[in-house]
Amino acid sequence: MTEIKSLCVYCGSSPGAKPDYIALAEKLAQTMAEQNLGLVYGGAHVGIMGAVADRLMSLGGKAVGVIPEALVEMEVAHQGLTELHIVADMHERKATMAKLSDGFISLPGGLGTLEEMFEMLTWSQLGLHGKPCGVLNVAGFYDDLLRFLDNACAEAFMLPHHRELLIDSTDPKDLIARMKEYVPEVKSKLDWQLLQN
Repeated sequence: MTEIKSLCVYCGSSPGAKPDYIALAEKLAQTMAEQNLGLVYGGAHVGIMGAVADRLMSLGGKAVGVIPEALVEMEVAHQGLTELHIVADMHERKATMAKLSDGFISLPGGLGTLEEMFEMLTWSQLGLHGKPCGVLNVAGFYDDLLRFLDNACAEAFMLPHHRELLIDSTDPKDLIARMKEYVPEVKSKLDWQLLQN
């Protein structure tokens, strides 16, 4: 079992085209509040990012934002958070968010969300951390991405146990429960050799 006290949530600074995205972000926040889980996120007050933080705090939960100076200057920083860490750049932002979190959940988002999610998955694959990574698949948003990863396995660019590093669900309670059951894999020097065969 993995002890989780705080979750890093990667998500869009846009609300998206469907109301489902905000609705499930708020449902995730409610689930986190019920389980006394803190939020670590990108620190903005806009889009899905702002929705998940605002909902959690409205229920008495803690929300910690991490935002680069450049984005503070663009006036997107959330000024009502439990804590707001202002950092120098995106590299420091991601490292700080990872350090403060016990697991990672991706909601719908764009390039930044995908980049952050895949960096944590890559770090997990390389054994740089043993924290669970999950994706909350809202309204089929991640269906094509999950199929892509399955195809990467079929085409021998990923090992099946690396594909399994990304836990996916459509329900926040189910996703968090499965993340708590996550056991970090034991790294093997044979991984590269297995891809070659």
